[in-house]
Amino acid sequence: MVKLNKIYTRTGDKGTTGLATRDRVKKYDLRVRAYGAIDEANCTIGLARLHIGQHAQLSKSLERIQNDMFDLGADLATPEPENSEKLEWEPLRIVDSQVKWLESEIDRMNADIPPLDSFVLPGGTPLAAHLHMARTVTRRAETLVAELNDKDSEIVTPAALSYVNRLSDFLFVAARRANGNGEQDVKWVPGANR
Repeated sequence: MVKLNKIYTRTGDKGTTGLATRDRVKKYDLRVRAYGAIDEANCTIGLARLHIGQHAQLSKSLERIQNDMFDLGADLATPEPENSEKLEWEPLRIVDSQVKWLESEIDRMNADIPPLDSFVLPGGTPLAAHLHMARTVTRRAETLVAELNDKDSEIVTPAALSYVNRLSDFLFVAARRANGNGEQDVKWVPGANR
């Protein structure tokens, strides 16, 4: 259980931060930027929830996702030890069942939405617009997680990478759901302003 008695520690005053392993790294370290971007995406989902209105089931799903995103941040903040060293505790990791749950929610929501016949512009209802914003922030976070995964000296669990990829898909479908199952989607008209 997390217990925070003191909010400031002054340990980061020289531009470093501590990972869950207690290792100190620069605040601009790729791993720190990756889990920071996950935190930012989580905040945008929180903002979207302010506009939830009558979408109670979606609110419950988003709350679960926000909790999972803290799991994802913890996963990313706990790098695998080098040289086959073992941690003194079992690190919190994203697991396949969390990814499968996202997939089942995407399928459930998408079942009532007509197929796309055009790309959609971010917008429509306030909830949909905020979900699209959360989707794009999540996509940016995914690029950092993928970059971290590609570094030879770093390890990202496969489920963590899958989760963040699936999350942006979930947010896209959720935005269409918030737009009256696509009825209020704003469609892209290629070349409309030439």
